[in-house]
This record gives sequence, structure tokens and C-alpha cells, in this order.
Amino acid sequence: MVKKNIIGLLVLIFAFSILTGCGAYDNGGFDLSSEIVMVTREEGSGTRGAFVELTGIEEKGDDGTKTDRTTKEAITQMKTDTVLSSVSGEKYAIGYVSTGSLNDTVKALKIDGVAPKTENIKSGDYKLARPFNIATKDEISELAQDFIDFIMSKEGQEVVAESYISIDDNAAPYSGTKPSGKIVVAGSSSVTPVKEKLREAYLEINPNATIEDQQSD
Repeated sequence: MVKKNIIGLLVLIFAFSILTGCGAYDNGGFDLSSEIVMVTREEGSGTRGAFVELTGIEEKGDDGTKTDRTTKEAITQMKTDTVLSSVSGEKYAIGYVSTGSLNDTVKALKIDGVAPKTENIKSGDYKLARPFNIATKDEISELAQDFIDFIMSKEGQEVVAESYISIDDNAAPYSGTKPSGKIVVAGSSSVTPVKEKLREAYLEINPNATIEDQQSD
């Protein structure tokens, strides 16, 4: 299996209207003494796996066994969209999504005073970052290789940087052969935003290609 990666960013989110750090009722009616509603992804979700590992919610025993300590009181959602809708619809909810999925109904929170910005990710100051891997079989088609070359090119990295974090600010311009054919690109809901944008951008350059998009969760 061959792997390349781009950097994904996990963010804690509150409903957009919430402001923190003031008196109990000075934040647009937000009561700081209220119980927080926790929203999480389902077991087996890559987003959840990364979040519990990065935050220390996952504990590792002496025998190597990993235990997810996510509270049983948390509301479990199966997709990114439903995490967003749950948080935006409940004033006292908190959850986590990839940064590329953020919208104006929720607000990203700082971690230890550090905002989820590109410069903070690249410096390592913002800790909730994980790679999104491009995984293929050892033998891939000419079209699949050309699509990967596009993703890693200047044009592809610019698409990635719109919502995620590029891994190469000095990537060379795309110089592929624009082959014809069909490929299938699959991934979780966390990568859907960037996956769709990369697909659209590539098809503008190479209209000879057909790319079938699949979502695994």
C-alpha cells in the first residue's frame, strides 16, 4: 500500500452565538453554570479515534490495551453533518469536527489559548492535528496516479489550503498527462469537503476523467 498525506485539523466547536469567560448571564443569556451537552462521533470513526488519542481521552494500559474514556452521557452521531446540527441546535452543546467542515452555525474554540489557525498548526502550537492519508494499492492506474500528482501539485495544495493545511507551500505546478478513464475515490465524511473540491478542480483541468465519489460513513 502506498500512502501520502495532507494535514487535517480537528476543532472543538460550540454554537456560534456562545462567548466564554464572562459572568454567568452576561453572554447573550448563556449561563456558565449550565450542564454542557457533549456530542461525539461513533466508535470506529477515524475522527473520534484521532480526537480521543490527541486529547488523552484514550488510555493505554501496560499491556498495550487502549480504552476510550468518552463519557457514556455523550450524544453519539454517525456523521460530521449531524455533529454540526446537534451542536448548533443546542446552546450548551460541545463537539468536534474537522476544520474543513466548519460553517457559520458553530464557533471553533481555542485550545490552551491557541486558535486553530494555519500558522499555529505548522508551528505545532495547536495540538489537535492529524494527517489525512491518500492510500492506494501498489499497482494503480495512470489516471489514479495523475490525480494524486494533481493533489500534491501547486494547484492541488492551493485547494487543500482553502480549508485544511497544505503540506507543501512550494509544490511544483501540475504537469500531468490528463489521461482518460475512471477511478473511485472513497473516504469518510471528515474528508468529504476537500475530496469534493479536489475532484472538481481536477476535472476542470482533465475533462477526460471520470471520478466516482464514495463516502464510507
